[in-house]
Amino acid sequence: MALAVASIDQMQSWQSAGRFSAVDLVRFHLDRIDRLNLRGPGLRAVLETDPQAVAIAEERDAERRRGELRGPLHGIPVLVKDNLETVGELHTSNGSTALLGLRPAQDATVVAKLRAAGAIVLGKTNKSGWTSGSAGWSPRGGQGRNPHRLDRSPHGSSSGSAAAVVAGLCGFALGTETIGSILSPAGVNGVVGLKPTVGLTSRAGMIPGVPSLDTVGPLCRTVADAATVLAVLAGADPRDPATAAAAGRPRGGYRACLDADALVGTRIGVAREAFFGYDDHADAVAEDAVRALAAAGATVVDPVEVPSLSRATSDERLVLAQLQEVKHHLDAYLAGAPGEHPRSIRELIEYNRAHADVEMPHSGQETLEMVDELSGDLTDPAYSTALAAMRRLSRDEGIDAVLREHRLDALVAPTGGPAWKIDLVNGDPPARGSALLPGLAGYPAISVPAGAVRGLPVGVTFLAGAWSERTLLRIAHAFEQVQPAFFPPAFTPPSVG
Repeated sequence: MALAVASIDQMQSWQSAGRFSAVDLVRFHLDRIDRLNLRGPGLRAVLETDPQAVAIAEERDAERRRGELRGPLHGIPVLVKDNLETVGELHTSNGSTALLGLRPAQDATVVAKLRAAGAIVLGKTNKSGWTSGSAGWSPRGGQGRNPHRLDRSPHGSSSGSAAAVVAGLCGFALGTETIGSILSPAGVNGVVGLKPTVGLTSRAGMIPGVPSLDTVGPLCRTVADAATVLAVLAGADPRDPATAAAAGRPRGGYRACLDADALVGTRIGVAREAFFGYDDHADAVAEDAVRALAAAGATVVDPVEVPSLSRATSDERLVLAQLQEVKHHLDAYLAGAPGEHPRSIRELIEYNRAHADVEMPHSGQETLEMVDELSGDLTDPAYSTALAAMRRLSRDEGIDAVLREHRLDALVAPTGGPAWKIDLVNGDPPARGSALLPGLAGYPAISVPAGAVRGLPVGVTFLAGAWSERTLLRIAHAFEQVQPAFFPPAFTPPSVG
């Protein structure tokens, strides 16, 4: 069981001491996937595993014996979200049978970086599909489940990655976020989820969502692990023009900035009107977190206001701008991706209709159909105006404004409420949480386990301005030391409670 809750640091230490080999780590995690994913509690967090994983682990062990360590992730098993391209026997399908014929020419840049640092890709994780009305459901994987209580939602598009981490199916996992797809599942599954600044990590080889908002980040059991993985992922990539903004910024130092006493003198704001009030349980856990921050030496500024948030959330132009990006970039991706699969959103819609029993057994594809009706013209002045408004409201008049006014290092907020019950008939309730504002801004945020309600985890999120990952990691790590809240799941069967 120790391996199921071990950190990256612990697994590296055990490998160095000869207690476990990379082959041991891979076989342990593959065995847990076999026992827990489709059998036992039936988590449905993993879509498939790589039959070459053990052979790759043998290579990593041979390199270790020769003293040829590739990097900080040498021999560490990782699971990767199924919208990130992988070469070899693993599919890249976005959870859909429509893309089983897709054959990427190369790994996504972030996957290539993991392999170069010594990580072993075990397989691909389940996610919310294009036609999903319930978070964590996909045509290939079925309905993913929250490992803490099996009738509860794993939340968010990176749900399989978060569930796999807390259930001990991997050492860490990769997720992607547009708005809430890392933070939300991290909160309800009780793991650390880091959403980096858009442009800090490459999206090359990612099936696109909304590229002006999309980012790739880790889901881990500790903040230190997230810092280790981010150091591997971060940096400019000629395959992703958005990462040009990361050029020249220091890539290291994420681990070096961690300090258990870092809260002393840190100024943290509590944006109550923006982020509190939608769930009493989430509020109670966040209040405990605020008290812990103050007791550890932070200066808590309570409350602070983000007056632009209501305008950002009510402006329908911002949603339209995001859908225009989906139309433009997803059509382009499907048209250019190697293999036999639908070559456009229109062909994807037709495929889904022809295979409705598999692709749409619980809900329709109204969003895809609406997106397909758009022009996808990103030179349209209406799109440019909406994009500018989104950035102004979320950045200049939003996060940046409140940080500047109160001289804050970060804001703290409840990540979201406890996981709701899965309902394949009615779908999910409206999403509520702290992810919207940093999502619209393209700014970083990190969710950390903070407490529990009747055995269900609840997290808090720290968020700040662009390129503030070191500050957020430092604060989150120090909070984690004073209020440790990670706990392994009980795999509690469905109940009426």
